[in-house]
Amino acid sequence: MSELIIRRMKEEDLAQVCAIEEETFSMPWSRSSFQETLSYYHTLFLTAELDGEIAGYCGCYQSLEEAEITNIAVKRQLRGHGIGRRLLEELMRIGKEQGAFAYTLEVRVSNQAAIHLYESLGFVSFGIRKNFYEKPKEDAMIMWRHWEV
Repeated sequence: MSELIIRRMKEEDLAQVCAIEEETFSMPWSRSSFQETLSYYHTLFLTAELDGEIAGYCGCYQSLEEAEITNIAVKRQLRGHGIGRRLLEELMRIGKEQGAFAYTLEVRVSNQAAIHLYESLGFVSFGIRKNFYEKPKEDAMIMWRHWEV
C-alpha cells in the first residue's frame, strides 16, 4: 500500500466521501449535511488519502472536553488495512490537543469488527440504545473513551 495521508476534510473531497458514505450506511448523510458540518467551528472531520483518492474519513463534534464521533467509514475494498484505526488515532490526537478528553460513539451491536477496533483503542461499552438504528432496525452500543485530565 502507498503512503496514507491523513488530513482535514475539504469541500472538494465530498463527492468521494459521499460515495463511501453511501456504500457503507443504510441511511447516509447527504452532501449538504457534510457541507454544513464542515462550516462549524466545533467539528473536526478528517480524510485518509491514498494515491490521490479518498480511502476513508471520520469526524466528530466537540463540546468543551467531550467529543462525539459521528462518522467513520473506509472504502469497502480497503477495509482491514488499518485505515480506520489511523483515522481515529489522528482524530483523537488532534482533539486532545484542542482539549477533548472524552470521546463517545454509537455502533451497531452486530458490527463486531468496529466494536473490536474501538475496544483496541480504549473504548468501553457504557450501555445500549434500543432500536437506535433503522434500515434495519437494530440496537446501538454506546461506547466511551476517557483520558485523565
